[in-house]
Amino acid sequence: MTDAMVHASRSNPVDDTCPICGRPADTCPAESRVFYVRNLDCAHCAAEMEERIAALPRMNRVDLTYTTRQLRVTCPHPEEMRLKFQEVCQAVDDDVAVLDLEDDALLAAQTVSAKSGIKGWEPDAKRDLTCIIIAAVVFVIGLFLEYAGLAMPGFAAPFAFLVAYAVVGGEVLLHAARNIRKGQVFDENFLMSVATFGAIAVQQFPEAVGVMLFYRVGELFENRAVERSRSQIIDAVDMRPETVGRLVDYQVESVATAPDGTVTDQDARARAVEVVPAETAQVGDYLLVRPGERIPLDGMVVEGASRLDVSPVTGEPVPVSVEAGSAVVSGCVNTSGMLVMRVDRPLSESMVTRILDSVENASANKPQIQRFITRFARIYTPAVIAVAVATAVIPSLVTGDWARWVYTACTFLVISCPCAIVLSVPLSFFTGIGAASKLGILFKGGDSIEALHNVRAVVMDKTGTITKGVFAVQSIDPASGFTGSDVLRIAAGAELVSTHPIAASIVAAARGLGLGLDEPTDVRETAGKGIDARFRIPDGAERRVLCGNRALLQGAAIDVPVAAAGGFPGTCVLVAIEGEYAGRIAISDEVKPDSAAAIAAIGAQGIQSVMLTGDGEEAARSIAAQVGVDEVRARLLPEGKVDELLAVRERYGAVMFVGDGINDAPVLAGADVGCAMGSGSDAAIEAADVVFMTSSLVAVPQSLRIAKAVAAIATQNIVFALVVKAAVMVLGFAGLASMWAAVFADVGVTMICILNSIRLLHRKY
Repeated sequence: MTDAMVHASRSNPVDDTCPICGRPADTCPAESRVFYVRNLDCAHCAAEMEERIAALPRMNRVDLTYTTRQLRVTCPHPEEMRLKFQEVCQAVDDDVAVLDLEDDALLAAQTVSAKSGIKGWEPDAKRDLTCIIIAAVVFVIGLFLEYAGLAMPGFAAPFAFLVAYAVVGGEVLLHAARNIRKGQVFDENFLMSVATFGAIAVQQFPEAVGVMLFYRVGELFENRAVERSRSQIIDAVDMRPETVGRLVDYQVESVATAPDGTVTDQDARARAVEVVPAETAQVGDYLLVRPGERIPLDGMVVEGASRLDVSPVTGEPVPVSVEAGSAVVSGCVNTSGMLVMRVDRPLSESMVTRILDSVENASANKPQIQRFITRFARIYTPAVIAVAVATAVIPSLVTGDWARWVYTACTFLVISCPCAIVLSVPLSFFTGIGAASKLGILFKGGDSIEALHNVRAVVMDKTGTITKGVFAVQSIDPASGFTGSDVLRIAAGAELVSTHPIAASIVAAARGLGLGLDEPTDVRETAGKGIDARFRIPDGAERRVLCGNRALLQGAAIDVPVAAAGGFPGTCVLVAIEGEYAGRIAISDEVKPDSAAAIAAIGAQGIQSVMLTGDGEEAARSIAAQVGVDEVRARLLPEGKVDELLAVRERYGAVMFVGDGINDAPVLAGADVGCAMGSGSDAAIEAADVVFMTSSLVAVPQSLRIAKAVAAIATQNIVFALVVKAAVMVLGFAGLASMWAAVFADVGVTMICILNSIRLLHRKY
């Protein structure tokens, strides 16, 4: 929430009735909506528009993001409020328009993407360029008349300068006049107008024209640089297809289905292919994907086999083999065979759209440093203007040299424009978000990057994070009176309804041996402990089966041999039947090949690594020794993980947690930065601040490096802008800096900050 929003919520009275629908205000629900602000070309103006919209009554949330030009609001009847939002924005800048694009999320994304980049010079840019060229020619003529020593009338050179000034500065003067009428005084147009008028007043005609000319040239290329950087970032993550090849009359001759009804294999042929807009493809349509084409939508392969380049989505360079029955996500590139796929999600819900949305949405969650700079800009400009007025008046009254001190004050007015400062931070974070998305790292906000920069410890779950999460039964050790087949068959029946990877491995092992499984009549699963199941036996009675860890069995007063859960560097599932210990099933997981390198890279950044797991102490320490984790906490229930995370934070500082299971959701939400593997559960991904589309742990040190790089670039931009502006002000006061230097401190510094931010997109992480 912005400062303006907080202020609005405290100061704006809530009407008893809604002005839109007339119903009682407390019964009129707030809705979220996204608008597109066309022709928004000033970061400082965007901050002021956001503040003014937030001051309107009953605005719950307002975020106007300059880098994407998106206005996100939460309020009653946002669609009816659009014209009011436009009126407020046009009070700051007449040229902007607020467009309603939320009716179609796909159209919104396409419009933003299409408008983000300048293809050549647009009509407004061509007009500005024409004015600049004409003014430059006349300006050169004026210089020739002034310095060539020709016998020309004394007014010829000033006249040429004034003509050039009118051509290049006319639009600036008109903007300033319109804004003054609306009470918008201290904007860049007004400041440039007053500064150049001051130069003309003290007979500095060449500098007045030259400064206005330099300002317009810088403004033109500044806008183009911002547009190109925005386009470059959006294009890097925008993998949405424009069209798809839909198969017409795709006849299914034989279809094998899984128990849940999904198609697993087909022997069918297409009669025809029609090219249709991607957004018109429906769930259940069949698409043809040729070699070299991207997978257009999320779905499943029903015919053919190929290898997919998944790096555009996950950043993972290793190709993935797919065949009939394989799930595929949009954005991956089909590298070899021809595929027929069934659409499971429309374009608006597919991975390519989710990635683009995440980049655009992330810019709306502003980091604290950006909020600080916005507040600072409100103070900075009036303060510099006050210094300029004092500089023009006080020394002049003392020395009588009005020409010098008015000229110096004019340089201060040019320097007082805050655009370089306001733009430098959001562009840095937006570029960092774009760079991360190319590596399959999705930040949910600039605040997530800022929090990641401060992390001092990385806490990780074991299963599915450090290890592959693919379990396999290694051995079965039955107790006296039981056989291995009995223990496995009964345990597999109890685990049938569980979705835990360990349960799946037990069921798979039983089915692989052809054991018949009985379904339980009642199942209770205790997170972090195991399964309590009831089975109906032939005589009508019930049989109770427990499958889990020692705590589960001991809680049911079952004696467990001391050696039952030890002597194996993996997970041991203990089985009890009717209150009697029946045996154990030993299961192991495999460490991901890049986990050790990733954890070493985390340590190289001076960050502590901690592993939390519900597994036994021996298995946990065995895995930790293989990958080099600094600290291990084993035998933890979900609530125990939260307690341990708080203890780690108390000891080291800000904590990042990485996990992928549904049991990790509470810890993800409680960490300073929660990170979820993209292959994990929806609950974990929803609770996380950062999502790693690849299952590789290498993404963790990469994300930390990106966060540090973004923070460094943002700081560099702020310090550079303030130091240059302060230096030029000091030199100007000493009479050593002209208005040319002042324009460089404004437009030139802004351009350098933009170019410095774009470096983030091309760095190696």
